[in-house]
Amino acid sequence: MFENLLSLLGQVKTYQTPLPEADAQHAMGALLVRAAKADQKILFEEIQIIDQVLAQRFDLNPIEAAKMRASCEKLEAEMPDTVEMTGIIKDAISATEKEATLSALWAVVYADGIKHVEEDELLHQIEAVLGISSKRAKELQIAARG
Repeated sequence: MFENLLSLLGQVKTYQTPLPEADAQHAMGALLVRAAKADQKILFEEIQIIDQVLAQRFDLNPIEAAKMRASCEKLEAEMPDTVEMTGIIKDAISATEKEATLSALWAVVYADGIKHVEEDELLHQIEAVLGISSKRAKELQIAARG
């Protein structure tokens, strides 16, 4: 009987979703995921913020936002270069949207209540690629901290 169970488990196939297109929306979502993972762990609070940002930014319901986040998680894992990911959105969004994106990234980083050096470094790298001045980026960071 035990052998039958093992043979059944060995036949289980995993379902793989295709990699989403690296468009501006998915690249932004992937950056949100990368910000959440910068401290080597992703917490429920960070996932909630990511889903809220995606829902608000792209007019999605909660289930659609969660599905998009899952696609963005896959894209984030496949795109190791943060500069390349940020570059995808750089030319596709306005200056106001760039600032909103940076604010959303800071909100994700602060969701766990702890500021980590890795998160700080990542977001400063992203702000530079987006072309947001250090002064304005600091203002957005302070506002996101609340």
